[in-house]
Parts: sequence; structure tokens; C-alpha cells
Amino acid sequence: MSELLHVSSPPHLRSKLTTGKIMFMVILALLPASIFGVWNFGLDAFNIIVISIAACVLTEYLYEIFMHKKVTINDGSAFVTGLLLALNLPSNVPWWLPVIGGAFAILIVKQLFGGLGQNFMNPALAARCFLLISFTGRMTEFVVPRGIAATDAVTGATPLAALKANESVDIMSMFIGNTKGTIGETSVIALLIGAFFLVGIKVIKIRIPLTYLISFTFFIIIFGGHGLDYQFIAAHLCGGGLMLGAWFMATDYVTSPVTVKGQFVYGICLGILTGIFRIFGSSAEGVSYAILFCNMLVPLIEKVTLPTAFGLGGQE
Repeated sequence: MSELLHVSSPPHLRSKLTTGKIMFMVILALLPASIFGVWNFGLDAFNIIVISIAACVLTEYLYEIFMHKKVTINDGSAFVTGLLLALNLPSNVPWWLPVIGGAFAILIVKQLFGGLGQNFMNPALAARCFLLISFTGRMTEFVVPRGIAATDAVTGATPLAALKANESVDIMSMFIGNTKGTIGETSVIALLIGAFFLVGIKVIKIRIPLTYLISFTFFIIIFGGHGLDYQFIAAHLCGGGLMLGAWFMATDYVTSPVTVKGQFVYGICLGILTGIFRIFGSSAEGVSYAILFCNMLVPLIEKVTLPTAFGLGGQE
């Protein structure tokens, strides 16, 4: 009886999922894309993944040691940040690039704002954009995957660049992953395997990625200049890291809304911004910048979509 009358502070219902377990599940979900990236681009891709993860974990460890804070590398968040950063890099970048990116992601974007749960934007994407601005040439040179003969390689940096130049692209190669691109963005099927795994075990909800992809599709149908051209639509959905961003970075717990309405608004904003950057911008990409910009809108989105407190529905 005494246990039934025990009073404690909320929350009274707690999830069995810890941060460490969630990060482990995300790592498992990213394995298909990571393995395919290594197979597609060779040992260079593997080296970049290892260096990026090591840079993130080591930066977090050293910062917390020097600042006399609790060491949190066991929660796996730094590992996930390093893996996501690596998957957003070309396989032929020099070794020091993921080191700089990893240090920037952990030190500047994550730790200086208070650590996990306090960062206002996705650390891996922020680091990717930082590297893209600082080392544009290195970040926009892509090697030809193993499965493509040099004479058959798609001209331009990526299939989306070719599409923007009104050149034809191979949709099936983009779906499988036999195209130019970053280590983890090329294979849509590998990314979807991981995404469905996360949805199936309820680590992420489908609201944000589905709203993102649908709103983006409507945008390019209306403003893309091709109408209901299914080849054009499929190419945009399969290219430019859209699947990697929609399923694995836009759904980040820390930088996405917690309210249900807010998640739909967030997904719509992502789709519209990605469409604007791709269709009207000078670059063929746009996913990274769209997600970072919407990360900064999250406090406002949550403020206007916060449910009315019980009992206050009739008040002005």
C-alpha cells in the first residue's frame, strides 16, 4: 500500500529508451548506407568515416576533460555526429578536412552551447556547411564510383548538377547508388532500409520526413518547370542527399519540434526551402541549408503550435 501512495515529481511515465540506446539504433540504421559507401568508393571512404568519428569523439572527450565536466562520449552522440558528417563528405577529401569538421561540430555547435540537448542546429550539417563554405573546391569534387567506367561517368559534379544543366540522368543508378556524390547520400535504397528500421522500432516518427518529401514534391511540380514529369521528380527525390537529410537529420530530437502541429509545419518549411534553393538557387543542392535554417525556426514554430493548456481553451 505504501508503494501505491508514493509521491514523486514528474515525469511519472518514463521511456525505456535511453540516449545511448537511441544512438546505437541510429548507428545500426546508418550501417547500410555506410557499408554501401565504402563498397562504392573504396578504402578512402572507410578512412574518412573512421577519421571523422575519431575527431568528434576525441574533441568531445578532451573538451569535457579540460573543462572538468562529466565525460559523455559513452552516450554515442559524438559517434553519430562523426558518422553523419562523414556520410556528408566526398570520399576523396584530405584527411584533415573531417578533423576540422568534427572539431567544429562538437566544439562550436554542440559543447559551447551546453552539450547534447542544448545545440540549436544539427552539428554534423553545420560542420558540413562550414566546410563547404571554407573549402568549396575540396567539397565539390567527387570521384567516380567503382561501378561506373570513367567513360560512362555522369558529367558535372553530381546527377542533380547534370539535371540542373538540362542533361539526362539515370534514375535507377541514383536509386541503387551507382552515381557520384558524398559517401552516404548516393544509395536511396540503403538509406530507406535504415529509415524504415528507425520508423519500425519507433525511434523516429514519419511525420517530419513524409511532410518534407511531399511538400518538396509539390513545390517542384509547381515551380520546377517540368510539371508532372516523373523522371524529373524522381531524380530530385533520389539526389542531393534529400533522403539522408529527411530521414536522419531533419528528425534529430534536439533540433526538431516536439509538438505534432509543429512537426508538420517544420516539414512543410523544409520542403519549400529545399525547393527554393534547388530551383532558384545557383547550387543544385539545398538540403543542408534548408535543414539548418529550419532548425533556427524551431523555437518560433513551437511557440505558435503549442497546445492550449487544459482548462484554458475558452480564455482570450
